[in-house]
Amino acid sequence: MNLSEFNRVLRQVFLLPVIALLITAGALYLQVRGSNDTVRLIQNTDATIAQAALVGKLIADQESGLRGYQATHDDRFLSEFHQVEGSIQSELENLDLAIQADEDQRGNIEDLRNEYQNWHDAFALPIMATVRAGGTANDVTLNLYGKTLMDQVRQDVAAITRRAEKVRSARIEQWQHQVHNMIEALIAIALGMGVLIGLFTRSRLKSVSSAYRSSLEVLSRRAEELYQSEQKLRTTLVSIGDGVITCDADGRIQLMNPVACELTGWGQIEASYRMLEDVFRIVNQKTGEPVETPVAKVKRLRTVVGVGYDTALIRKDGSRILIADSGAPIRDQTDAIVGIVLVFRDITLERRTQETLLSNEKLAVAGRLAATIAHEIHNPLDAVSNLLYLMRTGATEEESKQFIEMAESELARVTQISRAMLGLYRESRAPVPVDLKEILEDILLLMEHRFHELNVSIETDLPSSVKVKAFPAELRQVFTNLVSNAAEASSPGGKIRIGAHTQIANGSANSGAVVFIQDNGAGIAEEARTQLFRPFFTTKGEQGTGLGLWVSRGIISKHGGSIEISSETDPAAHGTIVTVFLPEQPVIGTVSLPAPN
Repeated sequence: MNLSEFNRVLRQVFLLPVIALLITAGALYLQVRGSNDTVRLIQNTDATIAQAALVGKLIADQESGLRGYQATHDDRFLSEFHQVEGSIQSELENLDLAIQADEDQRGNIEDLRNEYQNWHDAFALPIMATVRAGGTANDVTLNLYGKTLMDQVRQDVAAITRRAEKVRSARIEQWQHQVHNMIEALIAIALGMGVLIGLFTRSRLKSVSSAYRSSLEVLSRRAEELYQSEQKLRTTLVSIGDGVITCDADGRIQLMNPVACELTGWGQIEASYRMLEDVFRIVNQKTGEPVETPVAKVKRLRTVVGVGYDTALIRKDGSRILIADSGAPIRDQTDAIVGIVLVFRDITLERRTQETLLSNEKLAVAGRLAATIAHEIHNPLDAVSNLLYLMRTGATEEESKQFIEMAESELARVTQISRAMLGLYRESRAPVPVDLKEILEDILLLMEHRFHELNVSIETDLPSSVKVKAFPAELRQVFTNLVSNAAEASSPGGKIRIGAHTQIANGSANSGAVVFIQDNGAGIAEEARTQLFRPFFTTKGEQGTGLGLWVSRGIISKHGGSIEISSETDPAAHGTIVTVFLPEQPVIGTVSLPAPN
């Protein structure tokens, strides 16, 4: 159950009692309204009874006044008679209004009105006239007649009262029945609504409880999965071959794996919550200057970073090791940096191995050139010896001058060859301006005898000057490898084309020199082409080391350049071309030997 469904259940549980109360209140309102109507009818009946009693009293008062006047002949007794005489008719009208639509009562009131009028006209007025005339009003028959008329009036008043009381009793019984029904209905509605609310609430709470149990199970399962994941992560960190350090956003160490503890010399417990700079102290191996820590660099750049070349880690005991390092930010869901993870490894042995491989490859290049150089030097020296012999055996002065010039030329060739050979090993400490034309011509001079042995012809396209800043000895090593490979691939009877030109672009990073070495050999097969820059891969069998192209690409990468090889094996158009780009103003790094694929 998600949050919206849970809110819907809460609304249902809240609204159902409200609806039930509204229904109960509506039913109770209808019952109370009916009871109120009945109570009003009872009140109207009480008013009818009271009005009938009032009319009866007024008539009785009028009769009493008439009796007093009849007995005393004193007109003062007629004052009350005349006083109520005017109001009796209005009270009869009120009594008629009080009974409303009761036809039986209307008949009784009409009889009362007639009987009263009959008493008033047939008895009361004649008695008063007789008394005023001085006659006697004690006639028994006349008084019995008056009594009979008054008894009829009293009977009519009593009939009206009895009828009203009967209606009142019926209405009271109806009201009691309504109250009883209202109580029963209220109890029934309350019970029904209570049961309905209880059942509904039970079903809703049951679904919420089921969802809650499901959520608990899911949370428990996720907690277990999270625990297992954390254990796997810890196992992975413990098992990983590189040192791993995690820090919080302030750079305080939270976790170090055993490799990191071994490389830094610090234990996990003593390093916890220390600042990274206290445990992971890095400096430049050559200058000894402190290097910016990966934590500070990550916080500044907010991306994955690495340390520079020749970065050394000062261990707890003061010893130093060369390291390769990278730092990466740890981000939360809002993309804010909440920590930094640092991965590093000891590359001291790797750096020594690389330097050894570079030296070995340089020695291999020198070994391949040794025979050629010896032959190239031997031939001029033989020529000089022959010239000296000719000069000693009686050459003329003119011939001696000519022989001396020829000997000087041969010695200059020897000097040029030895200078080129020394240039292969002489290395500067910083990049210097290098003329690529001069380097390529020196290499071609050294390999001239080799080209002759392989029956390979050379075609050059070298301008007067193509200059870049570089380490000349390293470039000689690269181009010696590439030219040697091209000569061996295109022999016998093949042709090599070597050229160089300056590349000018808008960006300084794209400006520099391009050198290409093209042969018309059989080409490189597709399956071998993908492995050309892997260490120890060679197509020359026992004659090759498999390091030439691998080291060459590392040297070119150090100079900020690139090396690309394209080859065709089609019989109609076959051959290989190697293109080397060297930037004019490179940011010199180090020989970054590619990792084996």
